Amino acid sequence: MTAGWDRARTIADAVLYEGYLLYPYRASSRKNQCRWQFGVLGPPGAADAGIGEESALDTQFLVADGGTLTLTVRFLQLQHRQAERPSTNGWIPVDELVTPGGRWLSWDEAVECEISFDALDLADPRRSWTLPIAVPGGASVEHVDDGRLVRTRRELHGAVTVDVDRDDGLDRVSLTVVNTTARAADAPDAIAGSMIGNHVIAEISGGRFVSLLEPPPNATAAAARCRHNRCFPVLAGAPGEDDLLLISPIILYDHPQVAEQSEGGFFDSTEIDEILTLRVMTMTDEEKAQARATDPLAASIIERCDGMSPEAMQRLHGVLRDPRAGSTPAGLIPEVPDGVDWWDPSVDHQVRPEVDAVLISGVRVARGSRVRLRPSRRADAQDIFVAGRTARVTSVHEDVDGNTHVGVVVEDDPAAELHDWYGRYLYFAPDEVEPLDVQPSSPERSSTWQS
Repeated sequence: MTAGWDRARTIADAVLYEGYLLYPYRASSRKNQCRWQFGVLGPPGAADAGIGEESALDTQFLVADGGTLTLTVRFLQLQHRQAERPSTNGWIPVDELVTPGGRWLSWDEAVECEISFDALDLADPRRSWTLPIAVPGGASVEHVDDGRLVRTRRELHGAVTVDVDRDDGLDRVSLTVVNTTARAADAPDAIAGSMIGNHVIAEISGGRFVSLLEPPPNATAAAARCRHNRCFPVLAGAPGEDDLLLISPIILYDHPQVAEQSEGGFFDSTEIDEILTLRVMTMTDEEKAQARATDPLAASIIERCDGMSPEAMQRLHGVLRDPRAGSTPAGLIPEVPDGVDWWDPSVDHQVRPEVDAVLISGVRVARGSRVRLRPSRRADAQDIFVAGRTARVTSVHEDVDGNTHVGVVVEDDPAAELHDWYGRYLYFAPDEVEPLDVQPSSPERSSTWQS
């Protein structure tokens, strides 16, 4: 597998388990008594009968330069875990089994299913394929102290259909995934016969996928004609790569990624990891025991949070990234030193708005520079009255989001000196001021600034 494929699989795993089990990860929680998550394909007729989800999802995507297409369908298969205890007449099903060696609830788990198909040549004259899906059912028994766990799964059947047409010099691929499992009698039967969290990873060799979110000009019209039902395709590799596509029941952006600070999934509707970690840490021992008894994946979340190091917890607190990193010339607003947080008071000694500067049209603008005001955001009615007026720069600021603000006083304002004295400035973005001086008019101040 390539690095791009590993990246796509990481995102696909997040999609597969999104909503699988919600905090506080206990079967007794009301929101965990109505499952399942996104991308559920129910058996035929389940949606019309009001006992399950629609049986299909479909989408269209664009391929440039032809090539061969490989598809991998992934979903969860429901697995019912029934706890049983022994009796003189055999085994008795129970809602909860408590033994010296552990605690288990009767619960619906899930088994990961992944089906990969042979590569499809988009130049094949047929231009149409039907690919069968078959997942066997089964049963297994796990003996535990003073009891046993019986796990059962329904047999699943489905199909993937692929059709290829030409559109503005591109291949438009129409893909449908459908569940053809036997009809269900009721809601529990319907979910047992469903394909859960369904999504597709597509890989192209010898061609390239076209972004439907940001198509190039020659593909804009064709992208607009693509139709989608219950899913959407996005580029899944690293930025700049176009050979992998994730067809997801959750709408994502191109090249999605999991934050590097994340220690693992929480399955809880893209909640913030730090918040959920803290919530898990505040659960009582009994609540944690209930979560462990509910599902092995819930147990792994509890163990991960309980064992998290202070350093890992600190990483979850958040990372500030400069969106202009590497593009801002040195010698203007100084960088916050490594190892110092932006809120640390010591940063105040590094950032000095009265001597910091910003480049505008190649001209260094700092306190004392003369500029002409060109307001464009219309944030205030006063913008109308100062448009075209000349002003003197009093300070240059950068906020924690990386946005630069230029403080000024209007030169012909009778109260300009008073405004400067008590710091009542007007603030504009760099693209709203036009430099009038080649150099700042107070060189003695700017020369004292060091990065």
